[in-house]
Amino acid sequence: MGASIKAQRSESTLRSLITLNHLLHKEERLFSQSQHGTLAVVVASLLTTASTQSSRTFTVTNHCPFTIWPALLTDLQAGTAVPSQPTGWEQASGATVTFAVPYNWAAGRIWGRTECNFTVNPGPTSCATGGCNGGLLCDPGTGGGVPPATLAEFTLGINGLPDYYDVSLVDGSNLPMTITSDKGCPTASCPVDLNPACPSVLAYKDSSGVVVGCESACLANLDGNPNNSPNCCSGSYNTPQTCPASGVTYYSYFKNQCPDTYSYPFDESSGTALWTCAASLSSDYTIVFCP
Repeated sequence: MGASIKAQRSESTLRSLITLNHLLHKEERLFSQSQHGTLAVVVASLLTTASTQSSRTFTVTNHCPFTIWPALLTDLQAGTAVPSQPTGWEQASGATVTFAVPYNWAAGRIWGRTECNFTVNPGPTSCATGGCNGGLLCDPGTGGGVPPATLAEFTLGINGLPDYYDVSLVDGSNLPMTITSDKGCPTASCPVDLNPACPSVLAYKDSSGVVVGCESACLANLDGNPNNSPNCCSGSYNTPQTCPASGVTYYSYFKNQCPDTYSYPFDESSGTALWTCAASLSSDYTIVFCP
């Protein structure tokens, strides 16, 4: 029901830069560390040979007491395999949506949008949180959600590599979320609504002044220079050694309440950020909003 007050500021360029930096960090680590990374991961290996694996089934359930507008995005530079589901849809409280996902889906993400109205100038400001280029249907090439937005991230494994998945709070959060596997693999989860107690400097408000999201310290630009920031792991802080979790402002706010999430760009060292499931299991996954 209107754009966020903060979205009216001239911060769209900053937000795009922060999101790009986050993705670049992930891709670099996934190519350099076979046991870690996030989800643009091992993309080169995933795409090298064919596989006889069938598609997977993904289920999205909305347990929030209000309508949300889920969206999905595939990094088309990582792979062209895309889910059968449209890139955005309306989902009422209590509703469940099920769709097929290719066995080799790479660098994919799913998130929830809130307080959307697509009747006028559909685009990134059509929702209080998570809006995208394109309106209801996010643009396949440029339709990443405007943060803060809780993300479910996936790269499904082939050629002996596992599935990688996580719930990411790197760019902040807007809705509680869990990812579960039907094969008993670990649950990635942020079951807590982080908005009510969100530190005031991170609070992201809608047009009526209600806190609808909680920004990361990087997204909120607390240190004033996202190009060289310990909060963003950018510039001279762009390695795990120079960007420890202890140097990220408010890291503990997110990680203590949601330990099984990706809470800053180099969070693999926590051991509870990035999750794997043997691709041979052909796991189906369920994403629940407001579990």
